[in-house]
Amino acid sequence: MIKVVKFGGSSLASATQFAKVGNIIRADENRRYVVPSAPGKRNAKDTKVTDMLYQCYALAEAEEDFRIPLKKIKERYDSIINGLSLKTSLDEQFKTIEENFKNKAGKDYAASRGEYLNGIVMADYLGYEFIDAAEVIFFDENGNFMADKTDEVLSARLKKVERAVIPGFYGATEDGKVVTFSRGGSDITGSIVAKAVDADLYENWTDVSGVLVADPRIIDNPKTIKVITYRELRELSYMGASVLHEDAIFPVRKAGIPINIRNTNAPEDDGTLIVESTCRQPEYTITGVAGKKGFVAINVDKDMMNSEIGFCRKVLQAFEESGISIEHMPSGIDTMTVFVHQEEFEGKEQEVLSTIHKLAEPDVIDLEPGLALIAVVGRGMRSTRGTAGRIFSALAHVNVNVKMIDQGSSELNIIIGVKNSDFETALKAIYDIFVVTQL
Repeated sequence: MIKVVKFGGSSLASATQFAKVGNIIRADENRRYVVPSAPGKRNAKDTKVTDMLYQCYALAEAEEDFRIPLKKIKERYDSIINGLSLKTSLDEQFKTIEENFKNKAGKDYAASRGEYLNGIVMADYLGYEFIDAAEVIFFDENGNFMADKTDEVLSARLKKVERAVIPGFYGATEDGKVVTFSRGGSDITGSIVAKAVDADLYENWTDVSGVLVADPRIIDNPKTIKVITYRELRELSYMGASVLHEDAIFPVRKAGIPINIRNTNAPEDDGTLIVESTCRQPEYTITGVAGKKGFVAINVDKDMMNSEIGFCRKVLQAFEESGISIEHMPSGIDTMTVFVHQEEFEGKEQEVLSTIHKLAEPDVIDLEPGLALIAVVGRGMRSTRGTAGRIFSALAHVNVNVKMIDQGSSELNIIIGVKNSDFETALKAIYDIFVVTQL
């Protein structure tokens, strides 16, 4: 069995955290390939190393003295090295970084050094081989990830290595220029490595014990989801639930490799298992509930709209021409409603409305701002009658008016629209009716 393990920044913020990670890896000999992030915050007032690097490089770009900030970054690593009683020295690496900063090597290069340096420390601590991600993860000259070439080169390299540390977050173009994924991209690296070695499991270790049924900022101590499918996670992530970088799903999903979200600070917890499909019934009727505020609904009415070929396309063309992405689009016989981010829409609203009138010639266009969308997601809803009715009942009980409800044909999710001011109340009511009452 082969496991790829990725550890987030909070898991590697200090020597104490490093020691926890070392114990986790050594506790299972199948944990053969390790993907570390850069050191995160040690406390609420601390600064992540990646942010320190960005600030340091900004000084270099402005041709100001950046040596003191760079020294502080080195001190972060030295405190980890000394705390672990290692003999590792990063003196040469920091000399190279200083020189490359002077030569304006780029923001991506600067940001990537956090993972690069942590990878060196981690490899020395574990006694694993260090493999620089810039040698095995490739981007084209436009900064697009080259999946096939990466998989080919990385697979060949790792077949020769029993145990290795591959830093997350970055790779390089074929001419050696460092390129990073978006923030949180170490999750993606872990997924890429898991696919390359045909792993049996990709463990993603963080500071929470898995994916939660609801946002802990709104719900006190929400339950952890034991098993969730990739599709369910995608629906929840789209609506704001964030534990894993969404692009990390695709490489392992294609290869049929499950992901296990685990907690470095509570390694005894099972966490959440993310799978392609499962016959296991969820603990509750719903798998999770998530949502976002700040939408506006554009209601477009026209008699006999359903019999007019191309009507919806014409309406959507107006948003496309203004560069506005669509979030949701429920429709009726003579009405279609388009939900978009209000902040994005406000500056272009008259332009969009004018174009809709010109292209689609509707009878009426009505705007309803200040809305929130809530996604109720769960494979268990397919086999449970009355889910929508229970949602209506729960919301009516707390005096929340439902502005819109729409269920996809897959019966995997129900989208509900409510006022921004009712968002937290609505989310709590839905959680209570499906989770608390079932306890």
